Amino acid sequence: MPWFAIFVASYALWVLVACVSLLLERRSPTATLAWIFAFIAIPIVSGIYYLMFGPRRLHRRRRRYSIARSSVARKLSGPAEGPPRPALAPDAAGLAAVARRLEQGEPTFASAVTLLDDGDATMKALEEKILETRHHIHFEYYIWEPDRVGTHFRDLLTAAAGRGVEVRVLYDAMGSPNVGGRFWAPLREAGGEVIAFNPVHLLRITFGNFRTHRKTAICDGLAGFLGGINMHDPASATRSGKDAWRDQHVRIDGEPVHRIQRLFLENWNYSRGEFRLNAGNVDNYFPHARVGKGIPMQIIASGPDDTTAPMHAFFLAAISTARNRILIETPYLIPDEPLESALRIAELRGVDVQVIVPKEGDSRIVTAASNTYCESLRKAGIKVFEYGPPMLHAKTMVVDDTVAIVGTANLDNRSFRLNFEVAAAFYDRHTLERLVKRFEEDRAASRPFPSKRRAEMVTALFESVARLTSPVL
Repeated sequence: MPWFAIFVASYALWVLVACVSLLLERRSPTATLAWIFAFIAIPIVSGIYYLMFGPRRLHRRRRRYSIARSSVARKLSGPAEGPPRPALAPDAAGLAAVARRLEQGEPTFASAVTLLDDGDATMKALEEKILETRHHIHFEYYIWEPDRVGTHFRDLLTAAAGRGVEVRVLYDAMGSPNVGGRFWAPLREAGGEVIAFNPVHLLRITFGNFRTHRKTAICDGLAGFLGGINMHDPASATRSGKDAWRDQHVRIDGEPVHRIQRLFLENWNYSRGEFRLNAGNVDNYFPHARVGKGIPMQIIASGPDDTTAPMHAFFLAAISTARNRILIETPYLIPDEPLESALRIAELRGVDVQVIVPKEGDSRIVTAASNTYCESLRKAGIKVFEYGPPMLHAKTMVVDDTVAIVGTANLDNRSFRLNFEVAAAFYDRHTLERLVKRFEEDRAASRPFPSKRRAEMVTALFESVARLTSPVL
């Protein structure tokens, strides 16, 4: 009896403390109730899971990350007038205002924009830029493998460091588990710096949360690359043949690269990289960009340190204001309720909503969950297409003649709230038309999502269970 009484008292105390802590978080009622029921039903397991995935760990890390962000912001505070701002059409100006109010900065002019429609084109452009870079190269990648592509670019960076270029590489510890000290030794010996973002330790496990999912490169502060292409063989048709992923990247030149640079330095500082900006070197990393008309655009970034989820808000605003068309390519279609409702309502308003997803993704559970959303959206009248194989990994969106988006974020909760992501929003017709053409080419290589899917009982059950895990996929 004493042991039973101790057990009951401990259980009651656990439930009381856990529930009070959850209520003080003031999260959504649905999420709060789900955690409370989990704590009551499976107290020990749910407690461990909460420490690994729950919001309290993100809050602790968010405070630490905000310190790194502030240290960069203080160094970059400059003249109030800033670079010239483009005059946008009313719909585009409204979207740009959403991003500005979410602290994403004003739209600015890029001196040049080059859409890179596959991995080989991206790697060729990136290699050429590395060879001509004179001061610094900053890479931030989610996936970096010790295969032919990954090794080739490590060697290119090693050669650059050997000729005196400052080289800094930030790779995600969870996304790149196969590159360790031995792989990076040549680059470090040449003077380059390499840091794993958010390493996984036994007493500090975050699993899939709080990763840098970005794929960015900055050369000499005025040429920037971003998109879906990682440093591994599946990105290259030369290396992988017909199995190479279909992906999308973009090169940006000019003033918008300063924003990408700032994002890199924030993550570098957060990762305890030895780097200091001061009055004597700030112009080397943020050089003066050519002033004048160019391509109007805006850099949108998000991460678990920002409670406003700016990329989610920007996507939602773009979808909600569409009048004629919404064209989306995404490897993971797992929208939350607001985004799913926005897509459905857009279709009801007469907007032509089209989505291309991969027929076979790189994760079985994600593909299973995505299939349930594809099916429900198709039933709502939205045109859903399946691409490939091979894998579709492009992350793009076109809304009317208003905005074209190329980024690193998938259409899922993980990209919007759990990972660090970045996207480029273009407000010019030429870039928009190029992405529309690419979408049409991919659609021609796709098939409509089946109108009558007859999944076996086990498959249907697996998809339904996978759908339940959507918030953390």
